[in-house]
Amino acid sequence: MIEFRLDPRSGVPTYLQLVLQVKQALRLGMLHPGDQLPTVKEVVATLAINPNTVLKAYRELDREGLAEGRRGQGTFIAAKNAIAPPDRSGLAAGLVRWIRQAQSAGCDEDDVVALFAAATHEVFGTHQDFGRRSA
Repeated sequence: MIEFRLDPRSGVPTYLQLVLQVKQALRLGMLHPGDQLPTVKEVVATLAINPNTVLKAYRELDREGLAEGRRGQGTFIAAKNAIAPPDRSGLAAGLVRWIRQAQSAGCDEDDVVALFAAATHEVFGTHQDFGRRSA
C-alpha cells in the first residue's frame, strides 16, 4: 500500500501531491489494478490533514479513471485506465549510476535535481519544478 508524504514547501496543493504520488506509484509499478489506497481516515491520521483534502484527491483520481470508490470498502486502483509500466529496471539502474557519478563530481542533491530538470526540459520542451526547496 502507498504511504503518502507531503512537502509543505513545494507550493503544490496538498490534494494534488496525493494525486501525483498515486500516478508516480502507478508508473513505477508500485501500485497495480485492484490495489487499495489508504482509507481517508488512515491518510488523515497519518498526515494530519482535512478529510475533504483526501476526498478531493480521490475524486480527482476517480475522474481521471485511475481509481474507483467502492461503497463501504474503500478506494481501489481501477483496472481500465491504470498506467502499465514498462520494465524500467535498467533505466533506474543507469540513473542511479549517473547520480553517483554526479555526486563524485561534487554535485549535491539540488545540483542533480537542476541538471535533471534542465535535461528533461531539453528533451520534452516542458518545464517541471523537480527542485527541493532549500531552507
